[in-house]
Amino acid sequence: MPAPRPESESDHDSGSAGWRDRIELERRLVHAGGAFYVAPYLLGWIDWPETRILLLAGLCVVAVLEFFRLGIGRDHAIFRTLTRPYERDNVAGYALYQLSMTGVVVWFSPSIAIPTLWMLALGDPVSGALGRNAADEYKRPAVWVITFLVCVAVAVPITVPAFGPTIGALAAVVGAIGATIADGLPPLIRGQPVDDNLTIPLFAATGIWTVVAVLG
Repeated sequence: MPAPRPESESDHDSGSAGWRDRIELERRLVHAGGAFYVAPYLLGWIDWPETRILLLAGLCVVAVLEFFRLGIGRDHAIFRTLTRPYERDNVAGYALYQLSMTGVVVWFSPSIAIPTLWMLALGDPVSGALGRNAADEYKRPAVWVITFLVCVAVAVPITVPAFGPTIGALAAVVGAIGATIADGLPPLIRGQPVDDNLTIPLFAATGIWTVVAVLG
């Protein structure tokens, strides 16, 4: 009977890579799930003020979870699994995601907030799936192009009916440019990259709002 083959370093690396790929897929699915925040509003089940309350309630839950995780040291296996190493001792990306989504919904009308939320919820995971890079590294041009196209595609169904073909299309394009820049060219503060969960909604909503304010 042949002796079992010892586990090589390449085997370990392969297993680690498979684990990372699975975790990243799970993170992206959770990320994309944020697109459904506005589903009750679009289906007519609740109005926009109630949508704001829904997002604010979610933000309160996230704040409590982060307080227990960072302040008391009581976290959950899900967070330990889905949180990246650099987030372990800092506010996690999911909390920044919830904060930025809530801010956009509170400050903007549905015609600006919804495409912005979808750019973050759907455009960002597509970008992440296409390119592996560190948080402070620029993404490849091909990733920029695809991210931009996805962001335009998710924005146009909202902005064109709301603002008309010309202004709506331009608003979608400018908002998508903002989201793509925030995703592919991370701004740095004191040498540290700003999480794109914060910057994508900020850049995208500002772009859409500016076009509508100037031309609408």
